[in-house]
Amino acid sequence: MAYKISESCISCGTCEGACPIGAISQGEETYVIDADACVSCGACADACPVGAIAEAE
Repeated sequence: MAYKISESCISCGTCEGACPIGAISQGEETYVIDADACVSCGACADACPVGAIAEAE
């Protein structure tokens, strides 16, 4: 299951650099994850300093 970035995102960009496949990009207000490209490795969630990333439900 793909990961999702919540409203808690502070737009620091750490997750984008942590994603090994480049599935994360800057959105209008926060970073966003391309659910079709996400391989659910969890690297972004581990890297997020504010815990704004979790598996989508």
